[in-house]
Amino acid sequence: MLLPPAQSLHYTTQMHEVAHAPHTHGPHVEGHFESSEVVRDIVIGLSDGLTVPFALAAGLSGAVASSRIVVLAGLAEIAAGSIAMGLGGYLAARGDAEHYVSERRREEREIVERTRDEEEEIYEIFEHYDVDRASATPVLNALKQNPTAWVDFMMRFELGLEEPAANRAHRSALTIAISYIAGGLIPLLPYMLVPDNLTALKLSVVITLVALAIFGALKGRLVGTGWLRSALQTVLIGGAAAAVAYTLARLLNGSSS
Repeated sequence: MLLPPAQSLHYTTQMHEVAHAPHTHGPHVEGHFESSEVVRDIVIGLSDGLTVPFALAAGLSGAVASSRIVVLAGLAEIAAGSIAMGLGGYLAARGDAEHYVSERRREEREIVERTRDEEEEIYEIFEHYDVDRASATPVLNALKQNPTAWVDFMMRFELGLEEPAANRAHRSALTIAISYIAGGLIPLLPYMLVPDNLTALKLSVVITLVALAIFGALKGRLVGTGWLRSALQTVLIGGAAAAVAYTLARLLNGSSS
């Protein structure tokens, strides 16, 4: 909580004493994961890469007898899917960057044209943290002396926006595309190595479900949702997609013969 000006000297003295006190413990390290955008892109690419080609391969296995056809169709899908997913990630990141620039320009205009309104918004922001006007006023005065910092503050705490990295769009597209390719090759490996379609399907199911479980567990550990729950959810979604695709292919193939 911010302190009133009358207490600032006492507070500064206390902080000086604390800062220069002898340390009895090691440095405090918080286990926050910083690369949330990269993780999100990897999750998007891997989850779709593992699920879609897996479902396609399973579906084709129920309709055709040749592993070669499954491999060719799977590789074509991976190529098209990685391009589409990467392009989608690029456009989404570009959209975020353009939105940030647009909102920042609007805030820059408002602190000049609607200064009093922006000041009231700062007080409202601090009220959410139970900071009264008297305590927030020194911060407001400091921000008014630095318009860039003022705009940064409003972008972060009023709009909840942070400036995207300059190469965010290209990095997002590349990360999603590579993750999609890596995930998509896993269910196709048995079809590349085993000529018998049914045997390849069984191996693909086992390998892909294990990969989905590992991926889900790692995702759960990284984002803090629990590794077991995340692993089960990922396996169920991927397995259900493949089962539905295989069943539909068998039904359609049976009705056409």
